[in-house]
Amino acid sequence: MTLGEALGLSDSQERIIVRGLQLVLLALLGYGVVTLQFGISGTTGLALGITLLPAWLRREYGYSMDAGLVLWITVAVVLHTIGSLGLYQWYQWYDEIAHTVSATVVAGLGYAAFRAFELYSDEMDVPPTFRSVFIVVFVLATGVFWEVLEFALDGTVVTVYGIDDIVTDFVFNAVGAVIVALWGTDSVGELVGFFRSRLRSDSNR
Repeated sequence: MTLGEALGLSDSQERIIVRGLQLVLLALLGYGVVTLQFGISGTTGLALGITLLPAWLRREYGYSMDAGLVLWITVAVVLHTIGSLGLYQWYQWYDEIAHTVSATVVAGLGYAAFRAFELYSDEMDVPPTFRSVFIVVFVLATGVFWEVLEFALDGTVVTVYGIDDIVTDFVFNAVGAVIVALWGTDSVGELVGFFRSRLRSDSNR
C-alpha cells in the first residue's frame, strides 16, 4: 500500500501538496537571504534541494518516484526546517514528531537499498527478522552521524540543544524505524525496483 492509498489522496492531490510545501521552503529561503540569516537560508536551501531530488532522478534516470513517497520526503524535511525556526525550543512534542517522521524516511530509504542489494546478489538470503533489525540499526547509525554533524555545524546551519535532546532524538528515531520495520516496507517497493535496476545497469558496464 502506498502512502497516498493510506491517506486517501490521489497522485495529483499529493503533487499539489508537495508544490505548496516547496513554495513555503522557497519563501523561507528568500527570507533568510534578505535578512542575512544564513542559518535559515542554509537549512532551507538544503531542504529544498532534497525535495527536488525526485525530479532529478526522473530527468537523469527516467524514474518517476511514487507521488506519495515524494510527499513523505517533503513533509519530513519541511517539519525539520520549520522546527529549526524555533518550534524545537518551544514545543518538545514537535521535535519528537519531526524526528519520528524523518526517521521513517531514512528507514524506508535504507530498507529499499538493502533489499535491492539482497535481490541483486545470489549469495544473500536474509531472513525477514534480520531485515527489521537492519532497519533499526541503520536509522540509529544515521542518527549518530547526524548528531556529530550537528555538533560540527553548531551555530552555523544547525543548533545543538544538549544531551537530553540527543537522547530524545534517538528514542524517536527508533520509534520511526520500528514503524517502518513493522508496517512500512511495502511503501518503498517501487524504490526497491529502481535501486535493483541501477545495480544491474552498473554491473553490465
